[in-house]
Amino acid sequence: MDTITGTDIYLAQTLLRAGDLVAIPTETVYGLAANALNEDAVLKIFQVKNRPAFNPLIIHCSSWEKAGQYVNDVPDKAIALARAFTPGPLTFLLRKNNMISDLVTAGSEKVAVRIPKHPLTQRLLELLDFPLAAPSANPFGYISPTTAGHVMKSLAGKIPYILNGGSAGIGVESTIIGFDENEQVILHRLGGISIEAMEAVLNEPIIIASEISMTKPLVPGQLKSHYAPNTPLYTGQIEKMLPGWINKKVATISFTKQFKAVPPQQQFILSPEGSLDEAAKNLFAALRSIDQLQVDVILVEIFPNEGIGRAINDRLNRAGAAFK
Repeated sequence: MDTITGTDIYLAQTLLRAGDLVAIPTETVYGLAANALNEDAVLKIFQVKNRPAFNPLIIHCSSWEKAGQYVNDVPDKAIALARAFTPGPLTFLLRKNNMISDLVTAGSEKVAVRIPKHPLTQRLLELLDFPLAAPSANPFGYISPTTAGHVMKSLAGKIPYILNGGSAGIGVESTIIGFDENEQVILHRLGGISIEAMEAVLNEPIIIASEISMTKPLVPGQLKSHYAPNTPLYTGQIEKMLPGWINKKVATISFTKQFKAVPPQQQFILSPEGSLDEAAKNLFAALRSIDQLQVDVILVEIFPNEGIGRAINDRLNRAGAAFK
């Protein structure tokens, strides 16, 4: 199969209607999309990504009103947060109706729903009369793609079309929230909307979910080892870790710091100006670039644990889990 890249939403529409897969841009990362109401098409996502069937998918709609066709019992707090943050990088875990198959939700009675903000994908979704199931457009467990070029490197020959929307503006996946029986908001995945921003809207604290069973996650992104490069990765204080790798080829990822002991081309400073938003945008691209350098190890500092910095640390901890 030849894989082509372009900006033709009508071609993307035709392919998706035919049950094919299309990589789509979002403001978070690129997604691998299929008709969420077509089980054969959804199955292709799992096959192309080599994604385990126990890991659920997010469905994407053009508007909150369209999303309402596929869910039941929407809490008032969900509506308040949707008004504040959608379209945008916030996903809602809500009780599904029979239109959404168990294949999409991995057997759960709840489905994760998001309204992406990227203008190209927004126009595509408006053309469709079905939602799109779309995890990140990369082999399962690897670094999420933030450009069409990243998708091409990973999935060339496996999908027919990549809708090119430029670089992702946020660079980490969406925040995922759910609700308990008392409609208390539960944070299931850190992401592009911060805890602080949501608490400001609700005027109450958000509960952070404990780790769910790693063999049957409730939402995407809960597996302990995920977003991982091929190169071993360790987090901590870089200055203290460097002496242990003195005879090895080391790459570093830092917020603003430089390190004299590391060649400049092997240092990836995510935001010289100290912006966590910029650091999040550059994170996955840095990990992919390092994987091309054939270094022995990646040493990464811990980022400020506030705002989107929490999501950066979450992704780095999961990226390094396989090497602990």
